[in-house]
Amino acid sequence: MNEGFSIVQLIIFAGIYAYFAYCLMVIANKTGTENAWLAWIPIANIYLMCKVAGKPAWWLILFIIPLVNIIFAILVWSGIATARGKAGWLGVLVIIPIANLILPGYLAFTD
Repeated sequence: MNEGFSIVQLIIFAGIYAYFAYCLMVIANKTGTENAWLAWIPIANIYLMCKVAGKPAWWLILFIIPLVNIIFAILVWSGIATARGKAGWLGVLVIIPIANLILPGYLAFTD
């Protein structure tokens, strides 16, 4: 029973990761950011997010610090939204469950 549940969890996690990576890659391509393929590599995708948002690369370190990472995630996603021509307040949605699943797709697949 537990093995089947673990496999289902793994499949769901892999699907969500692939969705986020693909959305980030599309966002990077639409904003003209180099090396959009970094979206598929853990930790490197945070570096890519900082680049798309126009933030310094060293902000990647701030994502390692608990609680501080929440604030910087909001700031980075606000920068990404601004880079895509959307309202900066959309970055706040990254801390709201379900909305944080919709936000990357909205930023990636709208004009």
